[in-house]
Amino acid sequence: MSQFRFLAAVAVGLFVTMSASLMLAPLLVDLATEFDTSVAVTGQLATVTFAAWAVSVVTVGPLSDSIGRRPVALAGLTLLSIGVLASAFAPNLGILMALRVVTGLGGGMIPPNSLAAVADSVTPARRAQAVGGLMAFATLSSVIGIPLVAIGADLGGWRLPFLVIGSLLAACALLNWFWFPKSEGAGLRSFTFFSRYRALLAIPIFRAALTVNFAQRIAYMALFSYLATYLIDSYDMSVGAVALPMAFVGIGTVIGTYAGGPVASRKDRMPLIAASVMTGGLAALLLFSVDVPLWAAVAIATGAIALISVGWPVMLTLSTEVSNQSRATGVGLLGLSNQTGAVGGAAMGGVLLATSGFPGVGYLCLGAAVFSAVVIGLFMRQPNTQE
Repeated sequence: MSQFRFLAAVAVGLFVTMSASLMLAPLLVDLATEFDTSVAVTGQLATVTFAAWAVSVVTVGPLSDSIGRRPVALAGLTLLSIGVLASAFAPNLGILMALRVVTGLGGGMIPPNSLAAVADSVTPARRAQAVGGLMAFATLSSVIGIPLVAIGADLGGWRLPFLVIGSLLAACALLNWFWFPKSEGAGLRSFTFFSRYRALLAIPIFRAALTVNFAQRIAYMALFSYLATYLIDSYDMSVGAVALPMAFVGIGTVIGTYAGGPVASRKDRMPLIAASVMTGGLAALLLFSVDVPLWAAVAIATGAIALISVGWPVMLTLSTEVSNQSRATGVGLLGLSNQTGAVGGAAMGGVLLATSGFPGVGYLCLGAAVFSAVVIGLFMRQPNTQE
């Protein structure tokens, strides 16, 4: 029962954290209207969130590996809940951007710390399945949380979703206080920072994994960040009406992430994820370039998101395999590539949307997918690495 409650606390924490990080997508149009600016500008709220997340996720790993997982979990959830709750009262875009920085700093502490804690307690044979399952549950936020954000904004304005998700984060922090293990860390006297990074970055396959994950996150976030805007603009939908299509697309993320667990256990996992992301990039280009009926567009987007998502749990599993006693640091470095990729996807997607329209976003997705496949082919042809 103790382990079950621990895994439940991790799963809930990841779910709500993911919701907080992705909740801006259906709100961009309303935020642009509220602050009298363009969607391309409000889209940069995602950029600053993921930039702060990247700073946090790359620094928290050595701290977690040295002083223990529980203090980091509680501190991250507390900071995250403060950032999201305060965002509901932001009077202007500048303050909202500052609060999204706080949100990113808190959110970046959660995934590397949580997944390292799980890797510590699960055998190597079951690790890929556990990581894939947890990440699939976390991505349910795009099926449940993000559509509910759209409905809440339609019913009560854009501030209501921040209030609701901030309250859930506060409750989640309380849950982790009771259920997260109180195991002792190594202590501040054994705290090391740069040596952990040097050891990990000396591993060639780990460096390649960071590059591949960076490119695949660009493709994912460019597609996801501007999909709701594309549906609203192209099919004359309201913010509330876009909730159901976004839920279907979110199912694609869950399917792809869950499928990544079994794929991560295969010897041919690298060719499989290369083929998957390439196909997903082509589907994204088709989505943004060809006029099709609404539900055909939703189906294409769902397939593209699923295919692009397969690589994420594979890279996480690889990280836990090669990082040994620096698991949080390894997952944190992977998280850095994840968030900088998200920054790139949101930022470059916004620029291309403003300069060349939605087809430019599609070409960005395809280009990032092709690049990741090339890196896999050149540097990641090794068989499955086991601890």
